[in-house]
Amino acid sequence: MADQIFAVVAGGGTAGHVLPALAVADALCRSGHRRASIHYVGAERGIESRLLPETGYGYTLFDVTGLPMRPSLGAFGSLIRMVRARRRAIGLLRRLRPRVVVSVGGYASVPAVLAAKRLKIPVVVVSYDAVPGRASRIAARWAKVSAVAFADSPLPNAVLTGAPVRAEILDVDRVGQRGAARRELQIPDDRFVVVVIGGSQGSGAINAAVWALADDSADDSTLAIYHVTGDRFMDQVPSAWRHGPAESGLWYRAVGYESRLARLYEACDLLVGRGGASTVHEVAVTATPAILIPWAAAADDHQRANVASLSDHGAAVLLEESDLDSLTDHIAELRTHRARLADLSESARGCGELHRSGALADLIDSVALA
Repeated sequence: MADQIFAVVAGGGTAGHVLPALAVADALCRSGHRRASIHYVGAERGIESRLLPETGYGYTLFDVTGLPMRPSLGAFGSLIRMVRARRRAIGLLRRLRPRVVVSVGGYASVPAVLAAKRLKIPVVVVSYDAVPGRASRIAARWAKVSAVAFADSPLPNAVLTGAPVRAEILDVDRVGQRGAARRELQIPDDRFVVVVIGGSQGSGAINAAVWALADDSADDSTLAIYHVTGDRFMDQVPSAWRHGPAESGLWYRAVGYESRLARLYEACDLLVGRGGASTVHEVAVTATPAILIPWAAAADDHQRANVASLSDHGAAVLLEESDLDSLTDHIAELRTHRARLADLSESARGCGELHRSGALADLIDSVALA
């Protein structure tokens, strides 16, 4: 091959795994590895097919789906696809000859981890949730080391490195780029800006609470809401707010998906979001004041544990999904007490320092070059 592959980064299916995978790749590039030496492995049906082409990383996508928790006809089909994907992954790794396979979890990581085990290629598990997912727990059995974002991680051979955060998020400048970000997103510069992101698929519960907030704030000419609803919810935007910002009163815009995430962090005064690991660690790294609502149905209640890692240190407001009807009051309280916003930001910054350390890339290098 023209370019020696240093690392295969495996994982995906959802943005919660794809974005950390890309962050790992970014971290390796920042530590001196060429972009051409990083290869991504994911799922054909995942969001990676949408996100990867513009990144410049080489990639291979397998026909693989998650394994249901209970036996079923669908589970049998998923198992067959997993076996076929493992076979393809063995052939891919034999051709690429990477020094290391990095698993970021999710069902899309499994074929590459199994292939690495077969070929005796060292595996590093990168775990960024407070409660590791099933794929990470399985992969950690065979991994040389588990790079973790939480000191009390239950994974074996755990080393605290901080979480993977994409380069564009690490470069966010909420003070210096505030005006430019608002101009790019066409948000008025003289408003209190609330950005709402309900996860990569959106959240019906959060959307409903935000539309109630919009109705209550219809005459507020000092407030702007930039609302990422999720593509599947765009046809549910109330008619009153469907046609973009009004000439007077509340400034409101709904979009199904927004790729300019760094600009959103720079533009907002307050973020309202879910409790996925990427959101939690990005809030910390960017020092963004946030109200975070853990998804109540998340496996092992891991989103609540993620958010608690900030809220327990005064670095975010944890709002239970069952209390979403109080979202308007929480936002009003933070707008009234700006010192509280500043405290949230400063505390978040302290929680994010570990993620900037470069320890994750250093650990992967040490395993690959051992």
